[in-house]
Amino acid sequence: MRNSEKSKIVESEKVREVLSMRAVILMGSKVDLNFCREIADKLKIFGIESDLRIASAHKTPEHVLEILKSYEDEEVVFVTVAGRSNALSGFVDANTTKPVIASPPIGDKWIDLFSSIRMPSGVAPMLVLEAENVALAVAKIFAIREERIRNAVKEYQKRKKDEILKSDKEVG
Repeated sequence: MRNSEKSKIVESEKVREVLSMRAVILMGSKVDLNFCREIADKLKIFGIESDLRIASAHKTPEHVLEILKSYEDEEVVFVTVAGRSNALSGFVDANTTKPVIASPPIGDKWIDLFSSIRMPSGVAPMLVLEAENVALAVAKIFAIREERIRNAVKEYQKRKKDEILKSDKEVG
């Protein structure tokens, strides 16, 4: 095999790796679909694809495990969205080696947050609120490895800084 052929194979493997890097947004019920779609839209800011899935840790734990297993060989970050009693985030985290970000759709019901804050030992999903911040957290995880996403994070941070500086000039 020639060097140019080897180079093409390596390059196509890198492209395949980048394409497999995506967020799996796992919601406990369809009630959370709009919030999950908002997260998916915000992920596009960073060029990150996502899959939307529905499974309940309480009602369909076997289905949750099947979903986790289906992503076992891929580079994914799981984003769990569950209101009320958030068993989904801990259950997913305890059954995968992938990063898990808990993002309960709290709205005005801050009490829902408590089931996401306290986890048993050995279970450590990250807690991030608000769709845009969830997308940023996912992007920063992938940015460790992927320069394209790292650059998108830097551009995003610059835009946010520029917004503040512009606002300061407007009021000053």
